[in-house]
Amino acid sequence: MASKFKQTGWIVVAAVVVGIVALAWKYLSTHTIAVLDPAGTIGRQELQLIEIAVGLSVIVVIPVYAMTVAIAVRYRAGNKKAKYDPDFDHSRVLESFWWGIPFAIIAILSVITWDSSHALDPYKKLAMSKTINVDVVALDWKWLFIYPDLHLASVNLLEFPTDTAMSFNITSDTVMNSFWIPQLGGQIYAMPGMSTELNLAADRPGTYAGSSANISGDGFSSMTFRAVAVSNSDFNSWVEKVRSVNRPLDQAGYSDLSKPTNGYPVTYYSSIDSSLYNSIVAKYMSPNGAVMGMSQ
Repeated sequence: MASKFKQTGWIVVAAVVVGIVALAWKYLSTHTIAVLDPAGTIGRQELQLIEIAVGLSVIVVIPVYAMTVAIAVRYRAGNKKAKYDPDFDHSRVLESFWWGIPFAIIAILSVITWDSSHALDPYKKLAMSKTINVDVVALDWKWLFIYPDLHLASVNLLEFPTDTAMSFNITSDTVMNSFWIPQLGGQIYAMPGMSTELNLAADRPGTYAGSSANISGDGFSSMTFRAVAVSNSDFNSWVEKVRSVNRPLDQAGYSDLSKPTNGYPVTYYSSIDSSLYNSIVAKYMSPNGAVMGMSQ
């Protein structure tokens, strides 16, 4: 009877494991998870880190769950064959096993973390032949993208050519936010009075979801944008399209734009005040909180 119960128990456990694996496989095959579908060199390197971390974790997780089930089945109240040993307090073999393996995993992860922290430093420039500079400003609840070298700007739309390094300067003119394009790379904070940096690139055309990864108030859920990677010719056409709008972004226009709004539409600005980004950063550093006529 006990043998039959044990056999049935293992069958149930195996069925549950197979069912979980099947459901996970079906979900992953029918849904796109952004961080698992990288579209650039930084995103791919970060995915490799995720895969390594998960693989090393599985070395611990699977044995722990297997032992939990095995111990529960073997030492259940109804199993009279299980050895009762209340004086057992240690085993050098077992302790070497459950201390040694986690120690080895932590040591491996430490080396990987050290190396990847330097290799994937967000401030590190990408070794690519072409670079586009973009100043990013987080507002309530929208994103302003300033192209200082092209003298134009857009709201809630970031367009750029493929195989081109994007060098971002990022700040906030409201509470702290977090700039994130999951398929291209990790997030970095946008903070008032500070300018952080991020370097990304896309190696294939596409439209990638961007958002704030830090809760920032009522309109946080709609604080999203599209990052559109296109060919060089298409990007040049987009630049001409923006320039034809004939809508300047000066200090007065920025004051209106910075007012809290929810669901702000994509908007283009054909020219910009060249001092705008620096004045946004500097306004939080001045004694009275105002620079160049801009007030907090």
